[in-house]
Parts: sequence; C-alpha cells; structure tokens
Amino acid sequence: MIVHDAAGEPISSSAMVRLLRDGSIPSGQGSTSHGRVNFVVTSLGEFTVVVEPAGAASVQKDVSVRMAGRTQVDVFLTKGTGQPGGTGHTVALAAGPSGRPILAPKAQEAFDKGLKALSADKMRDAEKFVSEAARLAPGHPDVLYVQGVLYLKTRNFELAQAALEKATQIDPGHARAFAALGMALSDQGKNDAAIAALREAERLDAVGVGFEAEWALGRALYASARYDEALASSRMALEEAHGKAPEISLLEAQSLTAVGKYEEADSVLKVFLREHGDRADAGKARRWLEGLEKMMRERGEEAKR
Repeated sequence: MIVHDAAGEPISSSAMVRLLRDGSIPSGQGSTSHGRVNFVVTSLGEFTVVVEPAGAASVQKDVSVRMAGRTQVDVFLTKGTGQPGGTGHTVALAAGPSGRPILAPKAQEAFDKGLKALSADKMRDAEKFVSEAARLAPGHPDVLYVQGVLYLKTRNFELAQAALEKATQIDPGHARAFAALGMALSDQGKNDAAIAALREAERLDAVGVGFEAEWALGRALYASARYDEALASSRMALEEAHGKAPEISLLEAQSLTAVGKYEEADSVLKVFLREHGDRADAGKARRWLEGLEKMMRERGEEAKR
C-alpha cells in the first residue's frame, strides 16, 4: 500500500494505517515508512483501509481483494483537512487533530500480532497477543475495541460489552466500537440499548459499519416489534454482505411476514431453499414456508366465503 500526498508523491512523514475486513473486523495495523506499508491477509473479500496522518484528517478507502497474490492500493491525501478529493472519503478524527494516542512499540507489536491472529480465526494466538496489548496499553480505545471483538468471537458477550463500553467512553467518536457494542448488546437481548449503539455507529460513520452490525440492528429492531425498520435493515445487510451471509434473508422473510407482505416472504423463503437447501437452517426455512403457505390458503378460503 502506498499513501500519497496532495502532489501525488509518497508521504515523507509517518501515518497510521488500519485494515478492516467487512467494514468492522480488524485485519492489520501499521505505520508507513516512506509512504509504504504492507499487510498480509488470510482471506479474500471486502476491506476498508483507514489512513490516519498525524495532524490531519483521516482518509478511508474501500478495497476489494478478489484474487490471491500481491495487490497494490494507492491512497491519496488532500490539502488541508476534511476537504473532498483524492480516491478516499475524508472524515474528521474523533479524538482531535492529533488523533488517538500512538501505542508504544511493544504494545504495537502485540496489537498487530493480535489483529493478524484474530483475522485468521486463530483464537488461542489472538487471546495471547490481545491480552499482552491490553496489559501494556489497558486504556487505549483501539486495544479495548479489539478486546471486545475477541470476546464477541468467543461469545463472551458480557465481557465484550464491558470492554466496548469503556472504549466508547474514552473515544466517543469510535464508530467501530459502537457497532461492536451494539452487536454484543443484541446478542444478550438488550435490544433498546443495542439499537441506540448501532444507530450511533451509523451516525459516526457515514461509509457504513459493515453487514454484521446492520444485521444485528435488524434483529434488535425485529425483537422490538419495529418491523418496517427491521425489514429495511435486513435488506441493507443482505446487500452489503454480497452473498456471504444468505441466512440474513430469513430475517427479511420474518419482517415481510410481520408487515403483512406474505407473497414476498413466500418468494424469499423459496429462493433461500432453492439456493441454500443444504444449509443447517434450511429445515427452519421449510417449516416457516409451510406455515406461511397454510396461513395464506386459509386466508384465501375465508375471503371466498
């Protein structure tokens, strides 16, 4: 990856660069040297690059990695701060012009190793390195955020909530921490609080917080009987997932049924079963479809009387 200045030259000063998979999963972090920084990713897909130059606005760019091998990404900074231009989207740093505090070298090393292990689903290594980063930099919001993501992935939702709440208190502009907090709250059935956290994440990050957060928002809205909003969120999550989580369509079917759009729900379930009939949740979809079609037949018979 090469970070360029407004004139198109590699930047001479150091900038922090973070890599997020699917908009929210930490996949790497490092500082540029002569404008360059390298990441090794273990899976293909959609990534977000966030460049945080010292004393300037950050730049965010979405990148698709579709083939194995080396991929060069160029990010261009603009003159001044918060001005449009370049190939990324400029966003204001939440922690002020100097951004978040820089991690000390040993904490940074543990943090980077933790990110790499987490993105590769090597949970034992992730626990080791994230714990070391937390020991060295216990109050850093990014470290707390990654702690929260680790707890989410290991289904320790209460611990995830505690770490992420602390991250958002220290850095109220940390959109990803709010998104992960919303997911932790949703997984505990704390739907009102989950909706509030996820809406705040959306407010802070106009680019989007990833399909998993949008899906969690849809589930919390459905559980709160806000069915129209749940339908909108489920459809947005499906669009952002690009086929990676077809089970989101089950939430879409539920929401369609709840708002009385039975024919659309019927169609969604049939498509899911046709394309994903070998999945573990296909049995649930078949039962829903059978019940829905029975209800539709009974309603049709009543209408004829």
